Amino acid sequence: MPDQPNVLFIISDQHNARLLGHAGHPQVQTPHLDRLAAEGVRFTRAVTNSPICTPSRMCYFSGQHVHNHGYFGLSGRHPRDLPTVFGHFRDAGYRTASIGKIHCPSGWIEADSDLFSDVYVAPGGRELTEYDEYLRERGLLEDRDDARLQEASWRHQGVEGRPSRLPYEHSVEGWCVQRARRFIEETTRHPWFVQVSLPRPHEIYAPAPEFWDLYDHDDLWLPPSADADLSLKAPHLQATRRAYEDPAGMLFEPKTYEALRLRKQHGYLGCVSHMDHAVGELLDFLADNGLVEDTLVIYTSDHGEYASEFGILEKAPGICGDAICHIPSLWRWPGHLPAGHECEEIIQNVDLAPTLCALCDLLPFRTADGADLTGLLTGGGDPVHRVGVTEHPWSKAVRRGDWRLVYYPRGFFAQELGPESDFGELYDLAEDPWEMRNLYFEPEYQDQVEELRRELLDWTVTTTRVRTTLPAILPPEDALSVDRGGGTREHYVEADGRILPPPPKGRNYW
Repeated sequence: MPDQPNVLFIISDQHNARLLGHAGHPQVQTPHLDRLAAEGVRFTRAVTNSPICTPSRMCYFSGQHVHNHGYFGLSGRHPRDLPTVFGHFRDAGYRTASIGKIHCPSGWIEADSDLFSDVYVAPGGRELTEYDEYLRERGLLEDRDDARLQEASWRHQGVEGRPSRLPYEHSVEGWCVQRARRFIEETTRHPWFVQVSLPRPHEIYAPAPEFWDLYDHDDLWLPPSADADLSLKAPHLQATRRAYEDPAGMLFEPKTYEALRLRKQHGYLGCVSHMDHAVGELLDFLADNGLVEDTLVIYTSDHGEYASEFGILEKAPGICGDAICHIPSLWRWPGHLPAGHECEEIIQNVDLAPTLCALCDLLPFRTADGADLTGLLTGGGDPVHRVGVTEHPWSKAVRRGDWRLVYYPRGFFAQELGPESDFGELYDLAEDPWEMRNLYFEPEYQDQVEELRRELLDWTVTTTRVRTTLPAILPPEDALSVDRGGGTREHYVEADGRILPPPPKGRNYW
């Protein structure tokens, strides 16, 4: 038995936090995630730091906000000086594995993983991934349909829905579970840190047939906002909604928006249940091997998805909706964390790394921006964040309590609204959980708009990591390094070459 807990970090892609049985969805079937919530801690106000896959995952693995790690788009060059939580755990004696849809800059996670198996990118220029080889050996490679549908004449993702050609056993999620189990079985002398990154419920919306068949196509529930008025919604959200009307983007008959929406919704529900089944297999594996008490399990997603809210069939434009910015977050460690506990405080992706280090009794992950959630996880009620912020490079969404502001710079929608246009979004989620009433332009809510703008400004200033400060901040006793800069003034730096200075408190900052 290891002296420190194992860590099983399960991350799905694009899971709308409403689509969980325990969250009250009237139709979706998620028995295994519901079990995980009943046996552990559920955060009801978890905020993703990015509405896009790669930046969000980098927030989890680096513990840094997007504006600090600097990756706002998909993939990118290797971030040479950015430590990962995988490396931190491996340095502490853990064996580490990254399995599934990794979706990070090439070479970054690989360097810190004892096992790295990406189901979409083959290492070393190979044509086929390990999962592709698995399918080829069974004569199933041509049936793989988690990255594109065979009916499509172009190679791109889409919003159509149909049953997969593969049964769950041979699906990408089924394979990820098999590969994770094998790694854990082979790790007998060390604690392990295993990330299993499940591609679904992200498009392609083709769940295994057994999960497609869970839902009656003629009796699909749609959210109350499915056909809501969009006149006070962002122009790019309105344009996205209109684009779905084009039959050229549809593969199956009937080629109408109403039929497309039902096919996609059917596929998305099935994909959520498909992914939930994979989580259940992992939980059952821990139970069958006597690992439940020794393993900290975390389930979350990189971001949400609209799931037909406002008629939007995917995740873009993500900054607009709480459906994207709100993510599921479930934590279980029997005997250490309370069962069935719900926490309403705001948490963020960046909190994962420092919290894991605290729970596993590792040295602090100094380059992380996030907070240690241990107090909240063990039933304490003190908040760790004033706000939660989701970032695009040129727009932000800030949440405090049940209030949510989407900030766009003046002129952001110059083409649609004019060069000096001032457009924003403000929602009271307590009174309007489906965000159907934009309060941004209403006079009686201008104080709330200004207050959240100030919160966002304060957050931006106080969370930004810098390379030097003036006056210099003297290095703490346990500083990793000191850069004298060729002069007499000392500046301490962390492993990423930067520091997060404390907010000024009466000091004479230049």
